[in-house]
Amino acid sequence: MRPVEIVRGSGPIVLGMPHGGTFVPGDIVERLNEVGQGLSDADWHIDRLYRDLLPDATVVAATFHRYVIDANRDPEGTSLYPGQNTTGLVPLTDFDGRPLWREGEEPDEAEIADRLARFHAPYHAALEAELARVEAEHGVAILYDCHSIRSTIPYLFEGTLPELNIGTNGGTSCAPTIEHAAAKASAASPCSHIVNGRFKGGWTTRRYGRPDEGRHAIQMEIAQSAYMTESPPWAYSPGKAENLRETLKTILEAVAREARRLTEETDR
Repeated sequence: MRPVEIVRGSGPIVLGMPHGGTFVPGDIVERLNEVGQGLSDADWHIDRLYRDLLPDATVVAATFHRYVIDANRDPEGTSLYPGQNTTGLVPLTDFDGRPLWREGEEPDEAEIADRLARFHAPYHAALEAELARVEAEHGVAILYDCHSIRSTIPYLFEGTLPELNIGTNGGTSCAPTIEHAAAKASAASPCSHIVNGRFKGGWTTRRYGRPDEGRHAIQMEIAQSAYMTESPPWAYSPGKAENLRETLKTILEAVAREARRLTEETDR
């Protein structure tokens, strides 16, 4: 299986999906324990949730599960949230702090380097190529990074997450008008939301968000309770999901309008 799938669009927005994949090579599956083989920490149904909401968007989606290697982590292994519980480049625990690997089967440095080359690097090469193509066509490119997570995970955060969690690395990964457009559309929806709360944007947002150079990045972390059941078999809830899709469509269209405005500015 290819590590990344690409659907090219003609517009200025690229939808990144680093955690929607569930593929795990057989030799790796055998080394995961029962908890690990449950694959519980995927961004379940994220492709279905966003499908066709913005017809001219480009989609770059990882096909592999984050337990193989996390495409939204620094390849150097630097923590996104120093001092807080989180999971690493190749997670050793799940989001509840439970070990994922059979005893003595954790990947070593050589294997991590191999997974970086086979999975992590191809995903980011594809993402970089699509952002470069979009920027060349429009003078601006906006990476909208699509994520979801269970709404209550005491190991990672206190309380219950808002349904929509917008991350711009404290306002540094995109133009203020892009953040404002997403936040305003979220505030006008039935969903609860926050900007730069517990999730401020992962490595992808921080790496590609260079607004001074015409590259903008914004992360949307969705509480899974808004569109699915948060326990196995992780079922999609069509009624709730359709309501959420209406909100996401409004947000994406607002960001797209701002992208067009920025494009017009670069053409002057």
